[in-house]
Amino acid sequence: MSVHFTRRSLIRGITAATAVATLATGLAACGGDSDAATTTSDNAGTVTVGRLSNGAAEETTLKVSEVKSISAQLPDAIRKSGKLVIGSGTLPSGSPPLGFVGSDQKTLTGSEIDLARLVAAVLGLESEVKRFTWENLFVGIDSGKVNVGFSNITDTEERKRKYEFASYRKDDLAFETLKSSKFAFDGDYEALAGKTVSVGAGTNQERILLGWKDKLEEEGKKLTIKYFQDNNSLYLALNSGKIDAYLGPSPNLAYHVTQTEKTPDATRIAGQYSGAGASLQGLIAATAKKDSGLAEPLADAINHLIDNGQYAKWLAAWNLSSDAVTKSEVNPPGLPLDNS
Repeated sequence: MSVHFTRRSLIRGITAATAVATLATGLAACGGDSDAATTTSDNAGTVTVGRLSNGAAEETTLKVSEVKSISAQLPDAIRKSGKLVIGSGTLPSGSPPLGFVGSDQKTLTGSEIDLARLVAAVLGLESEVKRFTWENLFVGIDSGKVNVGFSNITDTEERKRKYEFASYRKDDLAFETLKSSKFAFDGDYEALAGKTVSVGAGTNQERILLGWKDKLEEEGKKLTIKYFQDNNSLYLALNSGKIDAYLGPSPNLAYHVTQTEKTPDATRIAGQYSGAGASLQGLIAATAKKDSGLAEPLADAINHLIDNGQYAKWLAAWNLSSDAVTKSEVNPPGLPLDNS
């Protein structure tokens, strides 16, 4: 799923970073949610991230305990329940490394799930994860079945009409290229002159790439864009030199880099760019129902993790350190309403 540049897509809440997950896993946009929830029980004072990740992360045990001054801010009903119900919009096939079924074929793992567990620990709550299709994740939040979504949800002004946010990661796009390639992107579209790049059709990253293509054409330079029906075809084209790079959501590309690391076709990230464009850094945020009273304690919990180093270790375990933010903000500026 992706942040399309139509108003309909913004309302549905589809993020840029799930576009590649859709291509990579064949994730369908259908209804339903899981009957079973995953309840995690770490040892007191510790949370182990990267468990059962099948090589997508380095398993790391972090010390983290309840911070009473933060948990005291929780709404009474949640504090009394002793549980934080977390929504993951990753049915049916998962979205590595963000949320997917682990190597035991039953436990939900992933970077988003792990951060939610760390936040729950700071809040003194047991974490319970419920899986949904993408659309039904928001239905779950609306209905109260879920307290908060940790599922690569982009902060947008459209969503602020119904939800409140606590940001925790940059929403970046990335260029992936062969490790042997000299291609690099530092934000200047001129680096794309003469290149052939693949991108997902109908996505926010396609809109950005087409804008750069137009600028280059005005200068008498050429950028060739190619489309593929699936990731197997895309990476065959990259490995054979038919394309120079692939532009897609950063976390999913970073995951693919880890999977190719020890193969003859190893890849690397050649540069990043904000999913919200040049004028605004896109942000991924924990998402709760508007006026739920959760955004403030969630942001404070995330900032506690940032200040005490667990946040950086969580990102490093999942090979996502380049997506770090310096501070969690409540309802920061999001993708504008007129980004269409």
